[in-house]
Amino acid sequence: MNKKIYQICQRCVMDTSDKDIVFDEKGYCNHCTNYFEKIKNRTYVGKETEKELKTIIKKIKNSGKNKKYDCLIGISGGIDSSYVCYIAKQYELRPLLIYIDNGWYSDYSRKNIQNISKITGFEYQTYKLDEAEFNDLQLSFLKASVPETGTPIDNIIQGVLHKVAAQNDIKFIISGSNFATEGILPKTWQYDAKDLKYLKAIHKEFGLIPIKKTPLFDWKREIYYKFIKKIKIIYILNYVPFSLDDVLQTLKDKLNWEYYGGKHYESHYTTLIHSYYLPKKFNIEYRRATLATRICNNQISRNEALEILNEKPYDEEAIKEKVNFVIKKFGISLDEFNAIMNDKPKNYRDYPNSEKKLQFIYKIYLKYFRKFNYNNK
Repeated sequence: MNKKIYQICQRCVMDTSDKDIVFDEKGYCNHCTNYFEKIKNRTYVGKETEKELKTIIKKIKNSGKNKKYDCLIGISGGIDSSYVCYIAKQYELRPLLIYIDNGWYSDYSRKNIQNISKITGFEYQTYKLDEAEFNDLQLSFLKASVPETGTPIDNIIQGVLHKVAAQNDIKFIISGSNFATEGILPKTWQYDAKDLKYLKAIHKEFGLIPIKKTPLFDWKREIYYKFIKKIKIIYILNYVPFSLDDVLQTLKDKLNWEYYGGKHYESHYTTLIHSYYLPKKFNIEYRRATLATRICNNQISRNEALEILNEKPYDEEAIKEKVNFVIKKFGISLDEFNAIMNDKPKNYRDYPNSEKKLQFIYKIYLKYFRKFNYNNK
């Protein structure tokens, strides 16, 4: 079998670690090209965007009249969700903050959440997951040798937030997902977290504990919450200027917030996955996608990004401690963990999934029903 020749984009830093990457005659990749095609419709562009945001804020406030809350924010103590809280405070919204405690978040994360709640005056509630169920589900994905080990928590977050919003008659969930920092992410690195058939297939093969208490999410539940309960998701960070350096400084100055070292590193588990498991097992560097996005929105130069990528994504001694922490929490041995690391890499196509069905459903939604969802940015 011929090995694909290595190539890196001459404009950003995406490379052939994404098996589906395509380059044009200038050596520019499809990722940054697509980013520039979509950026005007998905990021802050001045007065027009500000006008849209004011309309959205008004709708959120109107939906919360005579209610305790007018929106819901899932908060992890990370950069994006913390900045969402800051923006919500600036626009005098009245959110309920939900911290989904899966047992893996760092002390930095919890401290950040407490400081944010205290300074903003926003009430926050903890939704405690059944730790045995969640860990068994998470370990199943690790044993499955697929890159999308974050699927369980990504799925559960949607399940919890929609459930809590419905219970409190909240019509708007404000998400920290945004195009400014997440605009580039190869499809080969991350499969649809809402594919419940895929999730259950992996858990059935590798799991030991039945899922009884953990709220899961799929396209049927999405339709129920979207069309029956009229709950909408707002990607508010797409409507405000977003420079990572400026955001970090604002969080530190205004919310007494502490940085934890990297995107999604507020969790012990995702720190290990992003800095060690994915680069070592799959040659997937999430830093590369983040840096490529920052290059495209002029927040960092390509040379600076290349210098960062020349550094190892993990420290040898620090990662040993992280591995020991994770295997202890999972109740597995170091030999078992090393066997997982050495197992043949797989992807979602190696397991039962609903890819074709979901593609059809999303196609119908985008064509006929998207207008019913107020915010699509």
